[in-house]
Amino acid sequence: MRSLLIFLILFWPGFAMADETQIAPCHAEMPCILGERSYHILEPDDWDGKTPLAVLLHFHGWKRQGTTVVKHGRVAGATRRRGVLLLAPNGRGRSWDFWTSDTDDVAFAAAVIEEAASRYPIDRNRLYVSGYSYGAAMAWRYACENGNGVAALLAISGTLSQSERCSQAPHDIRHVHGTSDTVMDFPFGPDGDTTWPVKLWRDRLSCHEPGRPRGDWSATEPLVFHRTTWEDCTKGKVTLDVHARGHFIPRGWIARQLDDLLAIAPSYP
Repeated sequence: MRSLLIFLILFWPGFAMADETQIAPCHAEMPCILGERSYHILEPDDWDGKTPLAVLLHFHGWKRQGTTVVKHGRVAGATRRRGVLLLAPNGRGRSWDFWTSDTDDVAFAAAVIEEAASRYPIDRNRLYVSGYSYGAAMAWRYACENGNGVAALLAISGTLSQSERCSQAPHDIRHVHGTSDTVMDFPFGPDGDTTWPVKLWRDRLSCHEPGRPRGDWSATEPLVFHRTTWEDCTKGKVTLDVHARGHFIPRGWIARQLDDLLAIAPSYP
């Protein structure tokens, strides 16, 4: 991460560790300008202005922008109530370049985190990366290329190829996908294996044992998730939630993952 930060300071257009007198105001739907690009930022409700904040970096879906994220009840509604700073980068052309490791969107997202850190005190040990649809695939790409400094990946309805080789990885992987998804198709494995969507991370984190079924759970009715976990991994752990429906951000899913990661009592929203 230190080498990437040095690269950002030296080479990313317009990036600098500015002091408070140099920082242009931005908030929620008013974007923060970062070189030729931008992102959106939303602090949690009732923040005292000084306590370091956990961070959720969330990549929007195809043809969306960060304005959608900071207004989204299933994303911003979860972060605002849990003391989490929400960062929502804007993709070029309202999309993301996640197809190969040869993308500057990873460096841009890393620059977003560093620029936000010049505005707010952030807790580097509680940096979470999330995304939906194309944004989930971008979150996977970010974790694949720059995941060692990420505490957890929270991905929704979008993956990379399970044969991808990742140089880095977060310690905690959490993914949710619907078996009826026809937009970012559910990646069934051989013989209809429904644990295949996280094979890449199981391999990367050295999860040698079969997944352990944890039964069904719900954040809200009537959607039911079937959970499988791999907790014997030598380099981390993996959680997969599968539901029977299609392509959407499940109500309450991000909130429940944050409750778990922050060790607070589960609540909704």
